[in-house]
Parts: sequence; structure tokens; C-alpha cells
Amino acid sequence: MSIRSFIPFIIVASASFAGLNGAQAQPCATNFTSSGVPMVSQITYKTWELTRKSPAAVLPIITRAIQADGDFMDIRADKASGTITAVQEVTGSGRPQLLKVTTRKQPTGTRIDIAFTVQPGQMAPEAAVRKALCDFLSGAL
Repeated sequence: MSIRSFIPFIIVASASFAGLNGAQAQPCATNFTSSGVPMVSQITYKTWELTRKSPAAVLPIITRAIQADGDFMDIRADKASGTITAVQEVTGSGRPQLLKVTTRKQPTGTRIDIAFTVQPGQMAPEAAVRKALCDFLSGAL
């Protein structure tokens, strides 16, 4: 057998490994869930991601991403507990929407959980929330 007969195999194998890297960048979106009844109860949108970085390295990155978004106020990062909390009030109702990020040390890095909660009677488009939450986490990976 010549090396030429292995070229298609090498191309397919390379494409498969390239696909793995793209797939690894998607867990945030695939981990996304929502719970609650629209307009009746609060709705909580959640997702999580794993990173090799430490919680101390992750918190400032996510805090800056939330600040850059511009829609959140009262952003508080607590290094001791590994959390970030923020409030969004865009409806004019005086009923805030809450964002909470929690980091937990894992054997191979950090697990980052993020949740966005809207009050009963309020709604947020699920696709937009998923994108925003994953955008907040993307810089920390």
C-alpha cells in the first residue's frame, strides 16, 4: 500500500478531530434548561460549563462580560463564595430580573453555573437568554 491510499483516511480523521473541537465549544447551549410556567410563575433559565481555569480567574472575566452587556446593575462579585449576582430592570415595572453565577472547584478545574430568573408575569425569549448566558461564560473557557 502506498501513502496515497491513506490520504483520504487522514483527511477524514483530521476533519473528525476538528469537529470535536467545535463540539466541545457547545456544552453551554446543550446544558441549557428552563423551568417555570410563562406568565404564571417565575421562569428560571439555567446552564453550566466546565473550564480548566480556577474560580479566582473565572470570576473577573464573567463580571466584566456582564458589565459590558450594559443591561445589568448592582453587579456584585464575591470571591470568598465564588458567586456573582446582578439585577436587570428593563420592563419599568420595578420587578427585577435576577442573574446569579456560581463557581465550584472541580478536580480538573471549575464548574460554572449561571441562572437568570424572571418574575411571574414577565417573559424573556429563550433563544436570546441562552445566547446571552453562553456569551457571558464563553470568555471564561
